[in-house]
Amino acid sequence: MSAPLRLLIVTDAWAPQVNGVVRTLSTMTEMLRAHGDTVEVIGPDRFNSLPMPGYKEIRLAVAPRRKLARLVDAYMPCAVHIATEGPLGWAMRGICLRRNWPFTTAFHTKFAEYLKARAGVPAAWSWRVLRHFHAPAQAVMAATPSLRRDLAMRGFTRVRPWTRGVDLSRFRPEPREPFDGLPRPIFLYAGRVAVEKNLAAFLALDLPGTKVVIGDGPQRAELQRRYPAAQFLGYRENGQLARSYAGADVFVFPSRTDTFGLVLLEALASGTPVAAFPVTGPLDVVTDPRIGVLDEDLRAACLRALSCSRDAARSHAEAFSWKASMAQFRETLVRFGG
Repeated sequence: MSAPLRLLIVTDAWAPQVNGVVRTLSTMTEMLRAHGDTVEVIGPDRFNSLPMPGYKEIRLAVAPRRKLARLVDAYMPCAVHIATEGPLGWAMRGICLRRNWPFTTAFHTKFAEYLKARAGVPAAWSWRVLRHFHAPAQAVMAATPSLRRDLAMRGFTRVRPWTRGVDLSRFRPEPREPFDGLPRPIFLYAGRVAVEKNLAAFLALDLPGTKVVIGDGPQRAELQRRYPAAQFLGYRENGQLARSYAGADVFVFPSRTDTFGLVLLEALASGTPVAAFPVTGPLDVVTDPRIGVLDEDLRAACLRALSCSRDAARSHAEAFSWKASMAQFRETLVRFGG
């Protein structure tokens, strides 16, 4: 066993936010601590913050650098990982550069596409800023081969793999939510209800049965008005969410901008086949035609996925281990003291 780390993770995405980045970082933190490492996470909950414009669930730290430096000095890490490109990420990047500390980063979110979808900001502008942010990192961790190829083509350097996992004891084929009173088949989406998730591409489809949406976000009220036949169930956590995955007939993932999509693994672990577009994320997860269908015609993908194998979906998910993800993450970190 290698020497224990004293790791600092700085992230603009942290509890009480509910998303894939938070789930990934919280899982890594738990596993590293179980491994014997000391891990400190500094998130926006420790600072004065303001809601992100258009997305009140996400709060952004206001002028965090001075307080962040004090917290860093009190902890004195031997390795630093900067998880996000928000105010805390930029502040920690500046601290590391001034102190000549090496650090790693991760590319979790295609902010260029998000900002273009939400605010019309030209993607080329955002990609330039993102390249600048990650350029000094000793390693830029990215979850999938297609994302790593994309980043390399866009001029990112030192891009390294960091896969994802799924909690196989939590997400499993049984027990299943019966969805009483709703016509079958059940086509399920779970995740943020926001414009970048491209939910209208799913909700507008002419499909048999019932479309079900689990999750919340800034676009929920609008989509509920536009698609009254769909069932919006809000947040579901713990066993309730797992039962919902297992009770669905097809998990539909309409996003074109996710870098991985942990929900894909959660659905597959629950035995539920996937329908999605053939883009980064689904292309790297749904690699077996028995477990899902990727097609630019999302309706055709949904209908064909009904005949996929639930047993094969579960077996495929079993190959994605959080233990392997933790080992890969830990090996990529750069120690500078202690």
